[in-house]
Amino acid sequence: MRLSILFLGLLFINLSTYAQTDENPAVWSHEVHKISDTEYELVFKGKIMDGWHVYSQYTAEGGSLPSEFTFEKAGEDYELIGETEESETIKEYSEIFEVEETFFRKEAIFTQRIKLLDPEVNQISVNLFYQICKEVCLPVDEFFQISLDGSEFVVEETTLDERSVALGESLKIDLKNKELLNQNGVTDSKGEANLWVIFGLGFIGGLIALLTPCVFPMIPLTVSFFTKQSQNRSKGVGNALLYGFFIVLIYFLLSLPFHLFNSVDSQILNTIATNIWLNVFFFIIFVFFAFSFFGYYELTLPSSWANKMDSASSKVGGGLGIFFMALTLAIVSFSCTGPILGGLLGSTTLAEGNVATNLTSGMVGFGLALALPFALFAMFPAWLNSLPKSGGWMTTVKVVLGFLELALAFKFLSNADLVGNWGIFKREIFLGIWVLLFILMTLYLFGILRFPHDGPRKNLSPARKFTGIVSFAFTVYLILGLFNITHLKLLSGFPPPSFYSVVETESDCPLGLDCYKDFEEGVAYAKEMNKPILLDFTGWACVNCRKMEENVWSDPSVYPILKEDYVLISLYVDDRKELPESEQFDFKYDSGRVKTIETVGQKWGTFQTINFNAASQPYYVLLSPDMEVLNESVQYVDVETYEAWLKSGLEKHHLSMNK
Repeated sequence: MRLSILFLGLLFINLSTYAQTDENPAVWSHEVHKISDTEYELVFKGKIMDGWHVYSQYTAEGGSLPSEFTFEKAGEDYELIGETEESETIKEYSEIFEVEETFFRKEAIFTQRIKLLDPEVNQISVNLFYQICKEVCLPVDEFFQISLDGSEFVVEETTLDERSVALGESLKIDLKNKELLNQNGVTDSKGEANLWVIFGLGFIGGLIALLTPCVFPMIPLTVSFFTKQSQNRSKGVGNALLYGFFIVLIYFLLSLPFHLFNSVDSQILNTIATNIWLNVFFFIIFVFFAFSFFGYYELTLPSSWANKMDSASSKVGGGLGIFFMALTLAIVSFSCTGPILGGLLGSTTLAEGNVATNLTSGMVGFGLALALPFALFAMFPAWLNSLPKSGGWMTTVKVVLGFLELALAFKFLSNADLVGNWGIFKREIFLGIWVLLFILMTLYLFGILRFPHDGPRKNLSPARKFTGIVSFAFTVYLILGLFNITHLKLLSGFPPPSFYSVVETESDCPLGLDCYKDFEEGVAYAKEMNKPILLDFTGWACVNCRKMEENVWSDPSVYPILKEDYVLISLYVDDRKELPESEQFDFKYDSGRVKTIETVGQKWGTFQTINFNAASQPYYVLLSPDMEVLNESVQYVDVETYEAWLKSGLEKHHLSMNK
């Protein structure tokens, strides 16, 4: 009994020590399987906390950092047999890095076979570097001390040379008011918000479809049919409501096959965003849709389908007959709704989150917008008198949609260019094409440019003039973005990233700001200018770092403060560039473990850990030139919070100067 209690106590202590928290979201263990006297299989298992994910060794280059194993003394004491194998992974497209990333959720298992070259070897040390992300990303070094026969691992006492001791000590800084530092988490409600955005896009698409010549004339005809067919008005309203419900149901059902694809392969639809030839295919399809809207040809489903559905609705009657009437509308209106639905599919593949769920949300919004007029006009038939008459304005709607389809088409071609590294559709080329498209659309709206199905010239309606002015204003907005006069926040995620440019930028700092990438150099300049320091722990592969820079730092209320009032020191903890040999050293942690610092990222990651007890990015600290902490640290926050935080730091710096 005493042994049992002792065992349970030790187990409880062990579990408590290695409990998963947001500071330690992955817990690792290892196993050794003996294959023969000289061959072993090493298994590394990571239990990953809900909401977090660890990147694969083979995630796409240009995205988040891959996991990387370092087998110490491999090639001397033992050799690796084959590559390190992985358990099942997940693939998703990253809007930030424009690549398909590969990662693990809940559990990661790596397996590596080894063969001993020296039979006396019994201990192996393995280092695993990986990046684990949620709303923030943590670069982590996990150290495995493996005994092949299960005996206790004997740690060799390592004595650091004087140079390593000196360089290690130089990383430590004497912070004043260190108690102000903390780590703020970030909640992420994007999943739910994203669904509502897609629903809204679908609803807007449905409203636009109502204005096309395939759908608009059907509204008074169908409503009149229901109100006159029924003996009492309430039954007519009920039938119209049922008709509207069936329209929504039909478009909902159209999205279900995509859920089936998703169940077979959860990322089958996301490959659209990264596969070069699928992107090219979508480009061609959208161009084809666009020219159908321009009136050069018409897209229709086989007329026999519509005839059969119409016949079925007449024969069956009742609720089922109304369903077939709604299906007939979907088929007959395809020439106008098809390209819009194609645009909706394209938008969902470019959005974050589950593509099939996004598509269902958009389809329901589209169907609801189509259904509403039939229900509303059935309940309030007098409104039909105020309904505009069909006419040439519906052709204008189709042509405008054609230009929007072309603009979306070039987004897919841009994706293919980025993934294929063609270097053709740089940011300026892409924006130049959009400028040309919207100039042509503006000329069309003002009656200067004409298409085959346009009728005789008439006076422009106020609505067409207004739309032309909006198109012209948007063209000017694009031109300002083309020449970097504005940041094009309205189009975030659509044009290629700003670094994918035909022009070489003078600064390799975010937004063209002046920054230092060495701490000592930045501090020396801050002392010279007597300015406070914004210490930015960031990463090349840090998604939320890019979001902060693009959406918060670029804000007019924040950018001038960063540019004029602070000395920006950006330290990239994932920079794999090797340090000069004279600057490489061994660093000894309090636990006794020794880590060799060979890269720039390892240096700044260690610097962040030992001075700020933090390992996540983005991580921002405000310091005075004499190392006084001016405010609490922050991570991923909104514009208002960040602006107030910067101003508070400035006030404290000015107060300390006046003492």
